[in-house]
Amino acid sequence: MRGRSQMAGFSLLEMLVVLVLIASATLLAMAAFTGGLRGAQLQAAAKEVAAQLRFTRALAISSGRPQSFVLDTQTRRWQAANGRHGQLPDIGMLDFTSARELQHSTVKGEVRFFPDGAASGGRVRLAANGGGWDVNVAWLTGEVRVQRMQQAMP
Repeated sequence: MRGRSQMAGFSLLEMLVVLVLIASATLLAMAAFTGGLRGAQLQAAAKEVAAQLRFTRALAISSGRPQSFVLDTQTRRWQAANGRHGQLPDIGMLDFTSARELQHSTVKGEVRFFPDGAASGGRVRLAANGGGWDVNVAWLTGEVRVQRMQQAMP
C-alpha cells in the first residue's frame, strides 16, 4: 500500500471565502453601475413615465382626438389620458421641458399628442447623484425614448 499523498484541492473554508469575495465584488459592481437603489428607482420611474406617454399617444391615434400628458414637478404628480394618474418617487431632481405654449407654469407642463401620432414634444429628466434618465418625446413623430442622462443638471 502506498502512503497517503498530499491531497490536491481546496478546503471548504477556502471555497467559502472565495464565494464571499465574488459576491461582494458583484454587489459593489452592481451598485456602481446602477447607482444603487436610487438608480433603480429612477430608472423604474422613467420607464413608467415613458409607458404612460406611449399610452397617451396610442389613445390619440386610436380615438382620432388630441390627448395630453401633464406633469407637475413640484408635487411630482402626473396625469395621462383616460384618467390615468400617478406620482413619481421623491428622489433627486425632476425637470420637465415642454413646448412654451403648453408650459402652464414654472412647475407644470404638458405634452400633447395628435391623432396623426405627432406630438408637441418634451423631455422629462429624473436625476440624482450626477446620473439619471431622460424620457424624450420627439415633436414630429411622437416617438418616446428612455435613455441615460447625457449631461448633469446644474
